[in-house]
Amino acid sequence: MIADTATDEVHYNSSYYYIGHFSKFIAPGAVRIGLEAAAEGVLAAAFRNPDGSLAVVLMNEGGEARTLTLGLGTETAECTLPAHSIATHLISQA
Repeated sequence: MIADTATDEVHYNSSYYYIGHFSKFIAPGAVRIGLEAAAEGVLAAAFRNPDGSLAVVLMNEGGEARTLTLGLGTETAECTLPAHSIATHLISQA
């Protein structure tokens, strides 16, 4: 956030919104875990939350939508990321 004291306005930069997004899925005490990522133009990170759930954060840096497949063991799911977007997938561990 940037506070402009001359105009009494507050400006929120993009990192403010990223942190808000992450905090909905990555719990305090979460640990970053290994992740194999092979989707060109997509940044990825994974976290194990204290409750055992997994949060996978994906960011499409490109100007076009990207479709990719997430896999965990024998389970897979396809997802499409719009251009310049961030998405988080939360996987509950039973």
